[in-house]
Amino acid sequence: MGALLGPSFPSEIGLAVSGGGDSMAMLTLAHNWTKRWGVNLQVVTVDHGFRPEAAEEAAMVAEECATLGWPHETLRWNWDGKGNKMQAAREARLRLIDGWRGSLRHVLFAHTRDDVAEGFLMRLARGAGVEGLAAMAPRRRVHGFEVVRPCLDMGREELRHYLTVLKGRWADDPTNDDPSFDRARMRRLLSVLADEGLGADVLSGAAQRMARARRALAARAAQAWEEAGREGQGCGVPTGEILFSRGRFAALERDTQLRLLAAALMWVSGNPLRPRITALEPLLDRLLSGGGGTLHGCEAVAERSDIRIFGEFKANATCLERGPQDRPALWSCDLRGLRKLGEDGWCQLPGDARARHPHRAARALPSVWEGDMLRACPALGFGPKVTLEFLPMGARSLTFRQFLMTH
Repeated sequence: MGALLGPSFPSEIGLAVSGGGDSMAMLTLAHNWTKRWGVNLQVVTVDHGFRPEAAEEAAMVAEECATLGWPHETLRWNWDGKGNKMQAAREARLRLIDGWRGSLRHVLFAHTRDDVAEGFLMRLARGAGVEGLAAMAPRRRVHGFEVVRPCLDMGREELRHYLTVLKGRWADDPTNDDPSFDRARMRRLLSVLADEGLGADVLSGAAQRMARARRALAARAAQAWEEAGREGQGCGVPTGEILFSRGRFAALERDTQLRLLAAALMWVSGNPLRPRITALEPLLDRLLSGGGGTLHGCEAVAERSDIRIFGEFKANATCLERGPQDRPALWSCDLRGLRKLGEDGWCQLPGDARARHPHRAARALPSVWEGDMLRACPALGFGPKVTLEFLPMGARSLTFRQFLMTH
């Protein structure tokens, strides 16, 4: 905790506590730590509604917090049945905590060395490279707060032993032993690999070395971006696009090309998840050959001089301001009626405005409407002045270079 948050500690810290052994041990550790440093705790539990026992586990956390003297709140989420359930749950947990945290800038999560090792195996099975195999960061900015993971160098059994000695309580999640879940199967495999010298400590160490390599590759990608790329602009306003010079991009090493392309897709779509390498590599090959394709809610096309990455018009076509699963707004506008330009808007533009942008990409540009009448499309210089700002990942003033270094 001192290494992560010191020497000037915040006056208050949030804790995400599920009721499992890891998070309950973290709660006890943090409680004892605050006695020394005078930091106040606020605790939150997210009930995803997947298991009826989750409500009882949240109540147990609340009771323990009351005993220790810390405030606790339970947040509930109901899955809408769309997309990958576990992925949607992870995104929802962070979003709910962001809404709960108030002025808190740091929230502790109880990921352990075992979590790192299990994640390493899961992504290895999917054919991941350096990016996917790198260990999770001890600190990472998500939405408007810092996720802090103080238990990454601790083992699951160590934490349960700590709780047992202190006669602490925790609940075991039966899904951790359910072979229908990838993580449960990898947890079982990890116990077998440990007998062959490939235990959690070894795999976690490999993941940490991958994380160092990832930082070096991110720095190289940022350097290449300065030489080969630019953020889309039209008439002095952002278009929410990424462009790469075809010649300079083609001269880059393949890993850097993949890293830049993946980041561009995430940036343009607002999707915080990196696209799968099995889909990313074929798209890169098509672009380098002068073609294009769609991926991750984006279109990518090789034009005469540039490779252009822009929002796929059909993706989330009816709602420009928010993405799937209530992702943060991609745009901020001082007028109401914001939506994509589309074919209807393109047909209402004068010829000089159409000449400013490729038709295919222009359809996804933000525009202001009044009923069926197009009022403004700032990037094409049409209509009255509109204050329009692109918000990649819901953040203001985040440059693509900063995004490369932090995502």
